[in-house]
Amino acid sequence: MNRLNVPTIALAFALIAGCTASPQSTDHRQPAPVALQTESIPLVVFLVRHAEKVDSSDASELSAAGKDRAQKLSGVLADARIEHIHSTDFVRTKQTAAPLAARLGLTVGIYNHEEAPTFVARLKKTGGRHLVVGHSNTTPELVRLLGGKPGAKIETNEYDRLYIVTVDETGRADTVLIRFGKLFEQ
Repeated sequence: MNRLNVPTIALAFALIAGCTASPQSTDHRQPAPVALQTESIPLVVFLVRHAEKVDSSDASELSAAGKDRAQKLSGVLADARIEHIHSTDFVRTKQTAAPLAARLGLTVGIYNHEEAPTFVARLKKTGGRHLVVGHSNTTPELVRLLGGKPGAKIETNEYDRLYIVTVDETGRADTVLIRFGKLFEQ
């Protein structure tokens, strides 16, 4: 993992209340840093997989546990100064983002998970603080494209990862991984 800078560490400690930290594995396939093209430095992106769902269908909604986790996420990020919220166009991801969006008075923007490099370029150009809600396979890929380290594969029953990727003005990324809500069952 990259050496953490002071703002990243301070942000992580501010968010860790009630959460647990997890170390990252080494992944040498990181993209080269790309300098940000914005004055809103640093770019801070909070990334999560959608919360627990009712079933495995594409149109699945959140379960009661998932709705509870979405509320917990809203509480964890309430003071993180999120400026933008993004979700894929699935019911479960939009429902995961909705409590924080309502709390902050923000609109959830839809991004196409099949165009991840374009979406990441847009995040880097925009700068600021973003919440991105995705899936078990797309969230680690977005972390990687941002220059961060996603760690191990997200397991089928794992819904508690919250990545914080900070990208500085040189394009260098730091990754912090915390857990929120009830830890997944083994």
